[in-house]
Amino acid sequence: MLIALDTGNTNIVIGIVKDDKILFSARVATDHQKTEHEYAVFFRNIMLMHGIDRHEITGGIISSVVPQLTDILKRSLQICCEIEPLVVGPGIKTGLNILIDNPKQLGSDLVVDAVAALAEYKPPLIVLDLGTASTMSVLDRNGNYRGGVIIPGVRISLDALASRASQLQNISLEAPAHVVGTNTIDCMKSGLIYGQASMFDGMIDRIEEELGEKATIVATGGLARPILMHSHHEIIIDDDLLIKGLVHIYKKNH
Repeated sequence: MLIALDTGNTNIVIGIVKDDKILFSARVATDHQKTEHEYAVFFRNIMLMHGIDRHEITGGIISSVVPQLTDILKRSLQICCEIEPLVVGPGIKTGLNILIDNPKQLGSDLVVDAVAALAEYKPPLIVLDLGTASTMSVLDRNGNYRGGVIIPGVRISLDALASRASQLQNISLEAPAHVVGTNTIDCMKSGLIYGQASMFDGMIDRIEEELGEKATIVATGGLARPILMHSHHEIIIDDDLLIKGLVHIYKKNH
């Protein structure tokens, strides 16, 4: 069995994979205060909850955009599962042809998203990942990584709005009944949900115009479903995209 960790600024996605089948995946809050031993206990308990013996884990792979946690998580898997996990970064084979100005600047999460999308879907591709930041990765018809877009995430926008406007408050992220709100909370929800969905619709149109053709659109991330279900484009929501990408990269390196 393989354990795969994708570490973001807000959440860590954990997946256990056996024979290319994802047995389970979980999304938990990223905690900068936990030690390697606390994470080791945490991962062991999650596996126990799903009836998995930690000694069945024979390999691991980590993708991380939180540098201060990368070594902690690596050591936690060494403690918990007695394995030496791969870390997505320099020296790791991905098979991805990256055409941006400085390929070393591309975040490991975007690399993993792109690898999975190319393995699972037909290019050209626009890959959306809605997390702390919302990202859009663009792969041309030949599978080359052409570049992308980085947008403030929905929760960042909400936090900024609530902290800077004294009469506005934090709200739950659910779509109101109507685009035109009739109270402050519904007005905020409309702007965040329908406004973000419309923004993605507009960006997809512009990207396809630059590509000169229609693209397959794939989305992942904790906020993908509640936002993009209101898009006017056909978007494939793949909650396990990052885990699939980590599995593909692990296999390329073994």
